[in-house]
Amino acid sequence: MTETPAPTAHWHAPYASGAVDATVTVPGSKSVTNRALVLAALASEPGWLRRPLRSRDTLLMAGALRAMGVGIEETVPSMASASGSPAEGGEAWRVIPAGLHGPATVDVGNAGTVMRFLPPVATLADGPVRFDGDPRSYERPLGGVITSLRALGARIDDEGRDALPLTVHGGGALEGGPVSVDASASSQFVSALLLSAPRFNQGVEVRHVGSSLPSMPHIRMTVDMLRGAGAQVDTPEAGGEPDVWRVTPGALLGVDLTVEPDLSNAQPFLAAALVTGGRVVIPDWPARTTQPGDRLRRIFTEMGGGCELTPQGLVFTGSGAVHGLDVDLGEVGELAPGIAAVAALADSPSTLRGVAHLRMHETDRLAALTKEINELGGDVTETADGLHIRPRPLHGGVFHTYEDHRMATAGAVIGLAVPGLRVENVATTAKTLPDFPDLWTGMLGQ
Repeated sequence: MTETPAPTAHWHAPYASGAVDATVTVPGSKSVTNRALVLAALASEPGWLRRPLRSRDTLLMAGALRAMGVGIEETVPSMASASGSPAEGGEAWRVIPAGLHGPATVDVGNAGTVMRFLPPVATLADGPVRFDGDPRSYERPLGGVITSLRALGARIDDEGRDALPLTVHGGGALEGGPVSVDASASSQFVSALLLSAPRFNQGVEVRHVGSSLPSMPHIRMTVDMLRGAGAQVDTPEAGGEPDVWRVTPGALLGVDLTVEPDLSNAQPFLAAALVTGGRVVIPDWPARTTQPGDRLRRIFTEMGGGCELTPQGLVFTGSGAVHGLDVDLGEVGELAPGIAAVAALADSPSTLRGVAHLRMHETDRLAALTKEINELGGDVTETADGLHIRPRPLHGGVFHTYEDHRMATAGAVIGLAVPGLRVENVATTAKTLPDFPDLWTGMLGQ
């Protein structure tokens, strides 16, 4: 069971006295930004990231790559791109690949993408790379990456923990080849191996041998981005073997990529329209994307809203009623905290299934959601792989976040309908959504 942490500063979650009507520009995708940084660092030529997300997780990724020798230049929008064309609106980062080296020290914070994507990169460095992070990072699953890299020829010292802290003794190259991994705890185990595979001598053949694989959209995102950088990838969807991905060795191109808005971080703002019976516009919502957050259009529509993709962006409108639902979130588990918050305010029960792996995220999200909603007067029960939520009238109180950004935004959503709710450590949202409190109050016109 997740323990209540020591008290920190509390944020008084704004109560919505009426329907929300706002346009909210959501920053770039963390998942896309960090994958793009890894691919650009391993490319054979410089590349550009336009409108990258600047948050704790992405700055940790950039800092780690810099520590291993990669050049990352942050430019103003008016500066020219590598091809001489002007940068499109927003910040741009120029990534200049270099020979990876050690000794180096990497701070992963509590970022799953950093702790899992970068040990394979470190095997290509010339020298040792030490990985360490926040106390919670020591508890998060990493054994699948460690075991797989050892099978592919890497030397890793973790003192038998199968977890952080650890040191990767890079030899400048990795043989690669076939490897089996149980990625049922995190799809990032697969993505981690695929992202660096073009630089392995034999590429890689990753075979998932565990139970159901969560967060498949994130693996599809990895594959799409690899192909966009010139890699040859065979996948189950393309007629290959089930649960097997093959990447051919070869040079990666330096791409010029504009990062999509983070659709999962749009969730609390869409939820605000649903909960208040209002209207929210999210500009630049892509017509086609591999981001799991795109599922929100279907899920929140089933819960009582309506949406339309327009030239101005996604227009989402609440109907004034919020309905419960029975939904399998196995592929989109990161959306579960926000959906649970809305479900706690619905007019009928909800069952969220397929998310047992959330017990191993930034915190045990299933235990944390159960405890925090119930302490506000709710009726939430943990199941083997999710939550059952029976709506009851909620009251104010402190909503603890456990240093988990999605717990913090879930608390903000409940606070729209429950006066007197205080969110502990809302600053944890800076992990993926900088300036969330300002965006939230701006949406409410406060």
